[in-house]
Amino acid sequence: MGLRDDVERFREVGEERREDLKEFITYGDLGGSGPNSIKIPIKVVDLPSFEYDQLDKGGVGQGQGGTPDVGQPVGQPQPQPGDGDEEGDPGEEGAEHEYYEMDPEEFAEELDEELGLELEPKGKQVIEEIEGDFTDITRSGPNSTLDFEKLFKEGLKRKLSMDFDEEFVREACKVAGKDARDVFRWCREQHILVSLPWVEEAFGEIPEDERGTWASFEEMEANVERTTAIQRIRRDGLKEVPFRREDERYRHPEIIEKKEKNVVVVNIRDVSGSMREKKRELVERTFTPLDWYLTGKYDNAEFVYIAHDAEAWRVERDEFFGIRSGGGTKISSAYELAKAVLEEEYPWNEWNRYVFAAGDSENSSNDTTENVIPLMEEIPANLHAYVETQPGGTAINATHAEEVDRALGDTGNVVVTYVSSPADVVDAIYEILSTEDGQ
Repeated sequence: MGLRDDVERFREVGEERREDLKEFITYGDLGGSGPNSIKIPIKVVDLPSFEYDQLDKGGVGQGQGGTPDVGQPVGQPQPQPGDGDEEGDPGEEGAEHEYYEMDPEEFAEELDEELGLELEPKGKQVIEEIEGDFTDITRSGPNSTLDFEKLFKEGLKRKLSMDFDEEFVREACKVAGKDARDVFRWCREQHILVSLPWVEEAFGEIPEDERGTWASFEEMEANVERTTAIQRIRRDGLKEVPFRREDERYRHPEIIEKKEKNVVVVNIRDVSGSMREKKRELVERTFTPLDWYLTGKYDNAEFVYIAHDAEAWRVERDEFFGIRSGGGTKISSAYELAKAVLEEEYPWNEWNRYVFAAGDSENSSNDTTENVIPLMEEIPANLHAYVETQPGGTAINATHAEEVDRALGDTGNVVVTYVSSPADVVDAIYEILSTEDGQ
């Protein structure tokens, strides 16, 4: 095993020792990752490297013209171009090994596995129709698509249902005192499917010296063995199958509609004066993994970020988590803006919708019951979620989450969670996503 193999092995060990997702979401630096690249720190693993012995000892060499003679001390080896950084101690390279990088799709897969989730996104907008397997059957089509197997089975069923033991019926024609019509009536009683013309023809072919061979039909049945259609086919083979036009079936490919799985996530957060630093951190720690997860799950994910105090306004992602305001709080202003944006840009019949809101549950008087709850009911969505971020527990005037939960908690697409510390974040994410899973 060479040095390069050693390095690869150390890299594998480093990846194995990266923080697990729960630890990363709860305590990790989420800000170091982007929307499409999640960087998860790797616990320290030093990659192998050569280092010079720092002891103040000389060396030996031989040669002329500036080359040390035997026994002559030499100084420390000098770094050559390309040997490393100009500054810093030897062996300090390796920043590229400090993180394990994954895309949102891998993040979603691992979070599914770690939390036991099975969210299956639904496609809404048809983007193309493709031909699948030849599983559909019609009564017409080109000869190349004729389902011969089905045709043969239909003909064979007819053969088995209509076939009869001709020799057995000819023996019945030899019963004394019976004519062709008597034999035909007896055949019907015995459920032998034979026509009267066939019986009349067979009756006329019986030699005179064989008429009256049997005194009755009962005597004939007792002395002549009747064979089944299967027995005759095994004995004589299958000479013909009675096909009919109505038996023809033609195979057509199943038409499959491929639907694009589009999702829009509306993130709403309270930026009023009561939202202090710890509360803002809990919002970021909850919303960021949810963004990554849904990005990884859907073909096309778009995000709308809305901040609000007593009024609401739309912001970019980079601004969303850093905004501060000294104003009051009116949560309904954010839902009014969310409703307008969704109706104008993201029609419900084409987009999966998630509306996530977070704050400290403090709201202006009666705004929750009179405005927010009716607005949530008016906005069609896969899931509405509200995350209460109150470090250390709820405050006396923090009632918004409880009021929403009491009014809409049983509707199936509304979930309320409580995050009082980073340790609650993973449970909150699980509760949100498992509620959608149960839809």
